[in-house]
Amino acid sequence: MRTIPLGQTNLQVPVIAVGCMRIKALDKQEAERFIQTSLDLGANFFDHADMYGDGVCEEIFADAIHMNESVREKVLLQSKCGIRKGAFDFSKSHILESVDGILKRLKTDYLDVLLLHRPDALVEPEEVAEAFEQLHSSGKVRHFGVSNQNPMQIQLLQKFVKQPIAANQLQLSITNSNMISQGLHVNMLDDSAVNRDGSILDFCRLNDITIQPWSPFQYGFFEGVFLDNEKFPKLNAKIDEIAAKYEVSNTTIAIAWLLRHPSHMQPVTGTMNIERLKDCAKAADIRLTREEWYEIYMAAGNILP
Repeated sequence: MRTIPLGQTNLQVPVIAVGCMRIKALDKQEAERFIQTSLDLGANFFDHADMYGDGVCEEIFADAIHMNESVREKVLLQSKCGIRKGAFDFSKSHILESVDGILKRLKTDYLDVLLLHRPDALVEPEEVAEAFEQLHSSGKVRHFGVSNQNPMQIQLLQKFVKQPIAANQLQLSITNSNMISQGLHVNMLDDSAVNRDGSILDFCRLNDITIQPWSPFQYGFFEGVFLDNEKFPKLNAKIDEIAAKYEVSNTTIAIAWLLRHPSHMQPVTGTMNIERLKDCAKAADIRLTREEWYEIYMAAGNILP
């Protein structure tokens, strides 16, 4: 699979990240087959979080992949921490404790990437910096990033954190594309001009931070998928038309739409369906034309000013 550099690091990652939030739904044989298929496709970057299944998802993954030193060398592991029951927590003690738990469950000595999950209103960036430095110097975490953060939050962290912020995991799909549309509606008196995230897309491009779109098939906030959904007739008609041209599925085109953006995103899949995963992987080999990208954008209900 085609690869891209992750942020400012020297880590080359596949353009598709395999999200493991739903792996708990698979039995052992299904999980083994799913992970092997991912590896066969070249999608060896696996995204986790300590809150997924309260850690059970990480355990299932480690067992299904039969984690050992030889296997570890063939995969890239990313996990997230900072969400606990009733609070968000970026304290030094919680970050360190969380990473130790993640490593134990994944049966590994290190993470390739650690992301801080939802922003913590009580964050003390000096503590984050101390935690990152300890994790980095000990070899437990090689690279760091964030999730769902705006430019000022990242800049606040980066003021104290020595390691570069390599990635920012953000909700983004064809139907949830405000971070794109607000950049097209500058100085316009319409809802699409509302800047809800501080121009995070441009900020990440300017600072070489890889955007990892999560829920690339969802509309709203986990309200459902837009593909084959009667609520989005024009969008599906256009996606199906373009999918027929490339002789691929609508799933492939939905991911290809994200990959066509020049910011070099790394979408995070969430499916546990092997055929759909294969469809996602095919997007790495498709480059939509400018016209096709805009046609899909407008079919989703977006307008050009």
